[in-house]
Amino acid sequence: MDRSIRLTLIILLLVVVLIFGLVVGRQVLLVGNEEPSPAPELSEINVYVYDQGRELAEFELVNEEGETVTRESLKGKWTFAFVGYTNCPDICPAAMANLRRTDNLLSEDLPQPEFLLITADPEHDTPERLRDYVGFFGENFHGYTGDLETLRQLAKSLNAAFSHQEVEGELMVNHSGHFALINPEGEMTAVLQPPHNPEELVEAYREIYEWTRANHPRASRS
Repeated sequence: MDRSIRLTLIILLLVVVLIFGLVVGRQVLLVGNEEPSPAPELSEINVYVYDQGRELAEFELVNEEGETVTRESLKGKWTFAFVGYTNCPDICPAAMANLRRTDNLLSEDLPQPEFLLITADPEHDTPERLRDYVGFFGENFHGYTGDLETLRQLAKSLNAAFSHQEVEGELMVNHSGHFALINPEGEMTAVLQPPHNPEELVEAYREIYEWTRANHPRASRS
């Protein structure tokens, strides 16, 4: 091949590569400058989504297997968290049943979440008792127990609260009834208020996951 023709072809190839690089670079720049879309509006089904995930309190507790768990233990997966206790006569069984129904309704194209009961009664809710209780609802149901004040601070960072009082010599535990959705970065991304409808919880989870995947890719991975 004539040297001048070869030189011309090389120059043309370099021009094509340069133009391609400029086009790709411009697209990346445009995407990077796009404003993230607002969080899904789900207040009609009592779900409130944060534009940015909320950091949880630092904690060191134990799970239903007696293993030490920290805030890092919540990373890498989606989690529905609920503050309650195993001896709860009404709210907790209904809430846990709704979570089990939600779990059964989730399609396989969604990341399969875990379901977490954070006890408000650590004096009675030992790891063994939690294991028996959450195990009834499914293998992806877990429980946390431990120091009362640590549990209280964790609950507070999930917009929840609980208190104790004695009525006729029996311990009564008052606690919040909502679910908190924790993203794979270990941050609270939504609050799901009662009454809880499993079909609506599934739809809310799908919308929150898809919005997070589009706007906060790191926080959606599980």
